[in-house]
Amino acid sequence: MTTAWSMGPGTYEVPLSLFAKNRERLAKKLKNDQIVVLQGGDSINHYDTDVEYVFRQESYFTWICGVREPGCYFALDVSTKKGHLFVPRLPDEYEVWMGKLLTCQQFKEIYGIEEVHYVDELQEILKQLNPEVLLTLSGPNTDSGLTAKEAVFEGIDEFKVDNETLFPIIAELRVIKTPEEIEVMRYICKTSSDAHKKVMLYAKPGRMEYQCESVFLDHCYRIGGCRHVSYTCICGSGDNAAVLHYGHAAAPNCKMLQDGDMCLFDMGGNYAGYAADITCSFPANGKFTEDQKLIYEAVLAARDAVFREARPGVKWPDMHLVANRAMLEHLKQGGLLKGDVEDMIAAGVNGVLQPHGLGHLLGLDVHDVGGYLSGCPERPAGPLARLRTARVLLPGMVLTVEPGCYFIPKQVLGCALAEDCVVNSALWRLFDMGGNYAGYAADITCSFPANGKFTEDQKLIYEAVLAARDAVFREARPGVKWPDMHLVANRAMLEHLKQGGLLEGDVEDMIAAGVNGVLQPHGLGHLLGLDVHDVGGYLSGCPERPAGPLARLRTARVLLPGMVLTVEPGCYFIPKVSL
Repeated sequence: MTTAWSMGPGTYEVPLSLFAKNRERLAKKLKNDQIVVLQGGDSINHYDTDVEYVFRQESYFTWICGVREPGCYFALDVSTKKGHLFVPRLPDEYEVWMGKLLTCQQFKEIYGIEEVHYVDELQEILKQLNPEVLLTLSGPNTDSGLTAKEAVFEGIDEFKVDNETLFPIIAELRVIKTPEEIEVMRYICKTSSDAHKKVMLYAKPGRMEYQCESVFLDHCYRIGGCRHVSYTCICGSGDNAAVLHYGHAAAPNCKMLQDGDMCLFDMGGNYAGYAADITCSFPANGKFTEDQKLIYEAVLAARDAVFREARPGVKWPDMHLVANRAMLEHLKQGGLLKGDVEDMIAAGVNGVLQPHGLGHLLGLDVHDVGGYLSGCPERPAGPLARLRTARVLLPGMVLTVEPGCYFIPKQVLGCALAEDCVVNSALWRLFDMGGNYAGYAADITCSFPANGKFTEDQKLIYEAVLAARDAVFREARPGVKWPDMHLVANRAMLEHLKQGGLLEGDVEDMIAAGVNGVLQPHGLGHLLGLDVHDVGGYLSGCPERPAGPLARLRTARVLLPGMVLTVEPGCYFIPKVSL
């Protein structure tokens, strides 16, 4: 039985006991004869294409079982404390395209869960367990305004369902982290911190913001095993550094760093579902100006003040104001502000210079759940309404501490009450401190030996595929049919394998017997453009999809000038298919 999961050597081994402990904590809060039913996430396609987003599991589902596959359900029988995982029953063809089909027993061993069944058995198994009530998840996320996904399945109407009891209990359990969860979070925060250091060493005037982002992504994935980041990377330089959530599709980290720019880079990796969130500010040229140093040290003073004061029992809004006071006092000492700090807060200067909350709960989501649960302090009024929680701090909570100081002209100049507090002569000079291009796709497949040297068998297969590709390059031109190009590639590959002693007999007999479809169970290639599998393969008036092995072709069209297609012959030895 597996006891831990990791992405490989050098990455953190997450104990499966972490998820078992979460289930145990939840069961203690519930009653016998109740069964918790959670539905995991599903794969999502890019709009109407057959390309899927890289899957990331729904957070409550990760919390309860750590299962990484899409399309699953999980049931926790409170009476027996047993977990029941339900996985999709996948067709044999899955093994050709997606990988080995796992048995229920193998899922048991991978995830350390007592019982594993197929999703199509969910209703039957629940009937056998005979619960008094099913507890499903439904409740608001106070950061997004969205509602947690409630489990639905065929036959659920045959059970008594309660969708109110579970949410406040499981959300509160997510707020208080176990020691095992904290260790995972230490790892991802350390990985993200190291990645930020790599970025600082790389960044300099003349480099692009997105290049700095790529250094962060590379370290998190290549060194830390983080396939995901926890949110869109924010790599703002110059004026962009004062845009709170820069880096989105309309502003994709695309400015060049200039001499004199301040950089504000806000990025966090994600490992085993757990998030990091780290913001760093530094001068692009490596040397602070006096103004930049003043602002940087004001924010540092705010952070350090919170580190001194934060402890269980204090209120998070009080910590926000502790940070505000420290920052305003430092700016006053530096000659940027004038007057009494409490008068500045009354005038709203703190909310103008820091138009966001001090920080937020952190866990399986970057803005983690539990900020404004029922029974907790309500959202404050005024500038403090921006706080993502107003709770009293408790042992086991994990929160970010992210004070900031921004000079956004519309914010600062629009605050009439701040005029008596701001030194205008100092203000104006602070306002300017501050893969997929244009949506088109590329699709390139490469094969090579991991040790840099082909064996004779590997060389034979590689050169057979190369011969297939080159044959298409020689023959393809406007006016030829794409299915004919597929067969040109097949013939060249089969002939090369025959010459190498792997096949015998006549190549046309091999094609008639379907050997080409066994060794290459996909089409030759596809149209390429704004989608990787671009539109237009089988439009009305074009040749219809062929029958037999050629049905796998993504188009059967006659080639025309201006078309862009991939040429991707392949040779695969898949036991279930080959044998």
